[in-house]
Amino acid sequence: MVKQADELKLRVRQRVIEDMDFSKDITDDEMLELIDKALFDEIRHLSISTNQRKQVRMQVFYSIRKLDALQELLDDPDITEIMVNGTDNIFVEKNGSIFKSESRFESEEKLQDVVQQIVASCNRVVNEASPIVDARISGSRINVVLNPIALNGPIITIRRFPENPFSMDDLINLGALSEYLKEYLKVLVKAGYNIFISGGTGSGKTTFLNALSNFIPKDLRLITIEDNAELQIRKVPNLVQLEARNANVEGCKEITIRDLIKSSLRMRPDWIVVGEVRGEETVDMLQAMNTGHMSMSTGHANSAGDMLSRLETMVLMGMEIPLSAVRGQIASGIDIIVHLGRLRDRSRKLLEICELEKELDPLTGKICVNQLFRFEENDVDKEGRIVGSWRKTGELKNTEKLVAAGFKLPSQGQ
Repeated sequence: MVKQADELKLRVRQRVIEDMDFSKDITDDEMLELIDKALFDEIRHLSISTNQRKQVRMQVFYSIRKLDALQELLDDPDITEIMVNGTDNIFVEKNGSIFKSESRFESEEKLQDVVQQIVASCNRVVNEASPIVDARISGSRINVVLNPIALNGPIITIRRFPENPFSMDDLINLGALSEYLKEYLKVLVKAGYNIFISGGTGSGKTTFLNALSNFIPKDLRLITIEDNAELQIRKVPNLVQLEARNANVEGCKEITIRDLIKSSLRMRPDWIVVGEVRGEETVDMLQAMNTGHMSMSTGHANSAGDMLSRLETMVLMGMEIPLSAVRGQIASGIDIIVHLGRLRDRSRKLLEICELEKELDPLTGKICVNQLFRFEENDVDKEGRIVGSWRKTGELKNTEKLVAAGFKLPSQGQ
């Protein structure tokens, strides 16, 4: 039946193209009329249900006017990730689970057409000479890898972001953190503590950063810096959004995250929010933190301790200075590390909040970490969901910013 539907789709599409008048613009309604006419002619002698007819109708429309097999997936608001591994293997993430979609491309040529359609809409170029591209369209982050790099390509990975970004209250409802931790972090942000969010892939770092950024006082000047603009910070009048740019064949120079951070320091920022640091730009982020600019950012790591090691490595990628000096810069610049994780039940949770002490350990020379909160697993319910709570394990030692801002931490409660 699938083969019959695919053959029907190809025949209808071919008839529509033959009947189209390319000398004038055709509206979507006119295109659907052409499809209906061709479909009626093709199914006269076929046994096909109304639902199958509607499905073929829309598939033909998507293949001509939209993004073919991807369009139906992009129109589903519950799908958060789309992974295309060649023509036949399309996987989606929905409600935290990954499964294979029934959607497929009729040929590699059609998939290549869709790839070019996507990157052209972002003013990017991808081909055999430049087979990797990152782009952003309509609230989605897109990565494309072509042959000869991707042996079973083309490969398309689309990370979708909700039109209405999650707030801290939404994350509380999802069980990602408690009301008390929300109030605790809110006070730290308002007092100007520099916060770094760590976590693995898919742990919700960008979502959490976006929600946390909304605690920044609205009367301050906020500058966001990202590889691909994903943050959706609302109700900040004095907001500047900067996005990195790749070099292209037209001679446009590459603009890196590091370039943007340096430029932002001359833009009179109160807060600088860097979407993610992955390399030598960490040097400039720490310099901003150490020169009185309040800042937040994210990075990949499996724990708060691992994040410190990664930060040390990334700084050394950008400049050659003694490791003790690197650690001093990190401890002086970053006040708080918030570590997120994705548990075995696929839920995303805040796992740990740590304070970095300003003095290095005199014996080891390492950064001293004061753990403030830790998520502890208590049980698993009948539906397989992890049940746990956040335990306070330490008291904030660096209270100078709190005192200077006139704030107090909330009293203990969950």
